[in-house]
Amino acid sequence: MAEEVAVLAGGCFWCTEAVFLDVVGVKSVESGYTGGSVANPTYKQVCGGDTGHAEAIRITFDPDEVSYADLLDIFFATHDPTQLNRQGNDVGTQYRSAIFPQNEEQSEGARAGIARANNEQAGRVVTTIEPMGEWYSAEDYHQDYWSGEGQRNPYCLATIPPKLQKLRKSFQARTKGSAAAA
Repeated sequence: MAEEVAVLAGGCFWCTEAVFLDVVGVKSVESGYTGGSVANPTYKQVCGGDTGHAEAIRITFDPDEVSYADLLDIFFATHDPTQLNRQGNDVGTQYRSAIFPQNEEQSEGARAGIARANNEQAGRVVTTIEPMGEWYSAEDYHQDYWSGEGQRNPYCLATIPPKLQKLRKSFQARTKGSAAAA
């Protein structure tokens, strides 16, 4: 089993992390920061919007169980790729929709994924493909946030369940809950 890594930014990393933790073939999801110019940024610095970083997730996955293309399709379906530098009430470049390919094969896959999403979104997708820069893990309290503190956070309670419902409805065979029930 050869594992691969995908790095995606689709707004708040708490929200995207929660979605991908429920996908069959995903081994781990780490929240962090990439795409900026400041070494070792903190959450406060990134939220200030001055570092150039995006809140992102680094997904470790088994390509024999879930393809990069499938991950991208889930990514596009569970956030709004038509909003420039925002997701809902989260505004700023740190909340941009971006893909950070790890190699040329993923770059080609990202272009194809954007094309598929544009077919669904009438050509309005603003997701960027950006070079993979330095990855900085977010502080420990951000990791697997939804399963702990997120269950008591009003923002998460309003934002994450609809994303999970969409995942489970649109990608039922790809969710861990469905796989366990089979």
